Amino acid sequence: MSNLSPISYELFDFLADLQSNNNRPWFAEHKHRYTEQVLEPCVQLCEQLSKPLRKVAAQISVEAKPHRGSIMRFYRDTRFSKDKRPYKTNVGISLRHRVESDLHSPGIYLHLEPRTCFMGFGCWKPDRETLSLIRQEIINRPASWNRIKKQFQQNAEFEIAGDQLKQGPRGVPKDHPCIEDLKRTDFILLASLTEQELVERDPIPRLVDLTKQAGSWMRFLCRSIQIKY
Repeated sequence: MSNLSPISYELFDFLADLQSNNNRPWFAEHKHRYTEQVLEPCVQLCEQLSKPLRKVAAQISVEAKPHRGSIMRFYRDTRFSKDKRPYKTNVGISLRHRVESDLHSPGIYLHLEPRTCFMGFGCWKPDRETLSLIRQEIINRPASWNRIKKQFQQNAEFEIAGDQLKQGPRGVPKDHPCIEDLKRTDFILLASLTEQELVERDPIPRLVDLTKQAGSWMRFLCRSIQIKY
């Protein structure tokens, strides 16, 4: 029997209301909505996802906790920003690699926002050492990399995303056959989701299937930095 989705349209309604009322007095008055309609359902989603995801991505950790777990902090850090709005208007769920707790290892990210939901796979803004190792793996195994890249270019479910340098890394010839990929500073796959997919049916099979499809991408990145996937 499939699970009912813990996510409801109330989650997206709350986030939409917050976009128009991003201030502390409004949030204090409606904090119960955040707890009941956003935080608790997302914890339940993580609980439902944990065991099925382990079957297709054994090294990815799902921490189903309201705080200090997979659900990312809802409060914005405004100390060094001109934008002083105190709250994020999306929910981010970060599923990290078990090998370490930082964000440099390949991981999975689930983004919930009105009209903008997606699942991301890979490395976003990896540190210099991690980025160098990934680039070196592409140089060492260009045929394997190109085969994997072509797989996702031909798969309508996914988009290869992320930032690139204007010029290639130092020491790499400008005419290198993989130069455009060696310019990348992010190695991300994105898969769009709809609110309906997350609310009106059990979302777990969809999230697990996307993770399974993204396996070759994640394995290449993990192999690059010599960790298991």
